[in-house]
Amino acid sequence: MSKTTLSGVIAAIATPIEENGAPDLKRAMKLARFLLDNGCDGLNVLGTTGEATSFSLAERKSVMDAYKANGLPLDRLMVGTGAAAVADAVALTRHAAELGFAGALVLPPFYYKGVPDDGLVAYIDALVKATADKPIPIYLYHYPAMSGLPWNVTLIKRLLDSHPSRIVGLKDSSGDMAYARSAAAISKDFAVFPSTEACLLEAKRGDFAGCISATANLNADLCQRAWATGDANALDQAVTIRKLFEGKPLVSGVKALLAHIHGDAVFARMKPPLAPLSAADRNAVVSGYDAVRAKRVA
Repeated sequence: MSKTTLSGVIAAIATPIEENGAPDLKRAMKLARFLLDNGCDGLNVLGTTGEATSFSLAERKSVMDAYKANGLPLDRLMVGTGAAAVADAVALTRHAAELGFAGALVLPPFYYKGVPDDGLVAYIDALVKATADKPIPIYLYHYPAMSGLPWNVTLIKRLLDSHPSRIVGLKDSSGDMAYARSAAAISKDFAVFPSTEACLLEAKRGDFAGCISATANLNADLCQRAWATGDANALDQAVTIRKLFEGKPLVSGVKALLAHIHGDAVFARMKPPLAPLSAADRNAVVSGYDAVRAKRVA
């Protein structure tokens, strides 16, 4: 099995929501195709930006099934399968493996805090064992601000020692670049993706495998220019778009701007407990985005 095939600009794709709260599969597929055709090397389906933990297992499986049924390139997609209950994470990871996704992105089981590394090892062991017949690559999802549980570097090394062919990388949403560099230094075969496109020039040098970014829903064309050609001006514009969300709710902000970009208000709909962006914040991000795009790189 290839150690990892995912790299470059990966959008943590948003999940459109139907009026009844279910995933809007038609719009989800439309958005996925748009992103893959307009700068994204891959997608992170059902991550934090995709509001995955607010959906039921059946809903999350239905989203995965739609990607398969609609012929999306699963070899370019990782999917979030972490859950608070080990059995749920096993069911989701096995489903992703059976469908043929390129990787499973795994949050730690996030309700109990301060659990020992032994507990997290047992969790990963269960996922590895459950998918032994279809050994989907596993990416660790490091987001301690949300999960309360870090994938610390010592723990990562332990997991790699135990499952060298299965643990292939990490998405780092901590914002701590020193941590990201420490994780990337574990092995040249361990693919680390910071959650910001600001790292793309470092990634192009080989420091990281790329980025997995929420705002790549909005600026993937600019990100791709930075990744493919080292275009610093394009990256500056991409990062300027990302900075529009500082001090604002990121997920609802991304979806509000998706609604503006695609001319479809449904994209702004949120799954409870998240709420739509306020009108004032929406106006600020829309005007800021339009100003950046008016200066589009030639």
